[in-house]
Amino acid sequence: MKTGRTYLQLLGLATLATLLLGVFRPAHAAAQEKSATSQTSQYVGVDTCKTCHEELYKNNFENTAHFKTTLHDGHGCESCHGPGSAHVEGGGDVTKIISFTTMSKQDANARCLSCHAAKHEQRHFSGSAHASNDVGCLDCHSPHHAKQPEQLLVSAQPKLCYGCHATAKADFAKPYHHRVDEGLMQCSDCHNVHGTTTIRQVRTMASGDAICAKCHADKQGPFVYEHVPVKTEGCSSCHTPHGSTNPRYLRVSQVNLLCLQCHTFPVQGPAGPSHNQSTKYQACTMCHAAIHGSNASNVFFR
Repeated sequence: MKTGRTYLQLLGLATLATLLLGVFRPAHAAAQEKSATSQTSQYVGVDTCKTCHEELYKNNFENTAHFKTTLHDGHGCESCHGPGSAHVEGGGDVTKIISFTTMSKQDANARCLSCHAAKHEQRHFSGSAHASNDVGCLDCHSPHHAKQPEQLLVSAQPKLCYGCHATAKADFAKPYHHRVDEGLMQCSDCHNVHGTTTIRQVRTMASGDAICAKCHADKQGPFVYEHVPVKTEGCSSCHTPHGSTNPRYLRVSQVNLLCLQCHTFPVQGPAGPSHNQSTKYQACTMCHAAIHGSNASNVFFR
């Protein structure tokens, strides 16, 4: 009886394995076939590639940074597309060469990162906001048909970034804004598009300070008396970095209202105002001029 039950269990497992194999085999058949082809195929060299793709080679490869893959015993086109002998012998059969048009984003990203992951800026790409939102390398870069030669971008910044970041585009249209639309700055001046360990992929200085200090060096310090929010929350605690309807990119229209978000009375911590702000002294920075930090006064007088 026990033997009969064991036999039935084994038969059930075998049937289940057969069904699963039938489900998953079609999904992997093409990948397995291409893998086998790439293992048996041999490198043929760029001169062979040029016999059919000469225009693409001369106009869209030879003048790009990828041309370096042909140097120092490199494989040129085949560095990305894999060995091409089977493709050539098949009369240009596209199923016998690595084609990025039929490849998943994850596979295409892995192919690109096999060379580019060693670069510091791309080291964090797999954990970046772009990767987690299914943005692949080829959504922004085009190895053969780039509209922007620098970084092989499919279109120039900021137009490329605005394709997804419509809110940022609206911010840069506000009266007070960083001059990105005017062409004096680029999104990548402040953001590392390939990923960082910081929020919103914002770049930092070598010292660890915010990228804002790259241009606003007078606000960097160090100061004898530090304004706590500058060090703990950063510039964005008071300013909206892309643009604002308020001067100096402030988050609120009146300076005293911004200050009173922290400096209310009575409070624990920073001392509150000791004068009537409804009738006078409505701009705190008229007296507390060194608001980003001071070497002379612990209340940030000049």
